[in-house]
Amino acid sequence: MTKMKRITGIAALVILFAPLWVQATDVSFTDLQGREQKLSDYTGKWVVVNYWATWCPPCLDEIPDLVDFHERHKDSDAVVLGFNMEEINRKQLARFVDENFVSYPVIPMDDDTPLLGSVPGLPTTYLVGPDGKIVARKVGPVSADGIEAYINKSMAESKSGQ
Repeated sequence: MTKMKRITGIAALVILFAPLWVQATDVSFTDLQGREQKLSDYTGKWVVVNYWATWCPPCLDEIPDLVDFHERHKDSDAVVLGFNMEEINRKQLARFVDENFVSYPVIPMDDDTPLLGSVPGLPTTYLVGPDGKIVARKVGPVSADGIEAYINKSMAESKSGQ
């Protein structure tokens, strides 16, 4: 891939993340292992909140990139949380997660689990900044490179005072 095509591709991914700049409510949830968590548990890190389903082909396509992103960043500056948006029993979901090597926390959605915002289609991904503000939403698949490019651009802009 030429350098221009790579830059154009990254720029397109960055543009697809529509800036939102709103404060995320302190969403509470229980992950697949039964651990209760809050979004605020991740304050200080970027949080990629991905709404997905096992029957959704674009969702399945993005899982390897989300796993790669999570593994590279989980111990330092970012995490991925996968909110499963389908009626599936926990045993089936746990089997799917194991078979697909999903290493980030997966949260089965139920009637009590609040959404960060609208989910007009799957996948839908929200990006929450280290300060707890929702800074972007993308409907459609994301990539590790696209997420990293957006984060790097946001950090560069905040350092330059823009």
